[in-house]
Formats: sequence, C-alpha cells, structure tokens
Amino acid sequence: MEKLSFRVLFFRHYDRRIADGTITFSKIGISKNDFTRLCTEADFVPDMESVERACRAMKLTEEETAAMLGAAAESACGQ
Repeated sequence: MEKLSFRVLFFRHYDRRIADGTITFSKIGISKNDFTRLCTEADFVPDMESVERACRAMKLTEEETAAMLGAAAESACGQ
C-alpha cells in the first residue's frame, strides 16, 4: 500500500473536522501563509510545531497523529 503524503493526510483530517464542526480555520494552529502553501505546493510541510498544534486542534487519535507526524517527517527529509 502506498504511503499517503502529508498534504493528503492533512486535508483528509482537516476537511472532515471542518465539516463536522470540530475545528475552525482560526483554531487550527497553522498560519495563513503555511495553509496557502499546503494548498498550492504538493511537497510543502509546515514546521513540526505547527503540525503538532494542528493534530491537537483537530483532536486526532494517537494513530492519526502518528501517521501525520510520520508523513511530515518523511516529507521534510525528502526536501
């Protein structure tokens, strides 16, 4: 099974949490600039602090958080 990129994982969780009202953009913990880059640059990953804040804000499970952090670290190493 192919590993999902950070961007794919982020938007999968983000879209679901926005739709169900768990979060709002202002509570996500990612700057507007970084969010714009996530939308427009396939390989962009925010700094790990922002990724961790986003995971907490989205109330991800331990497994979801681990997958997001792993994808972020893997993407950052590939840049």
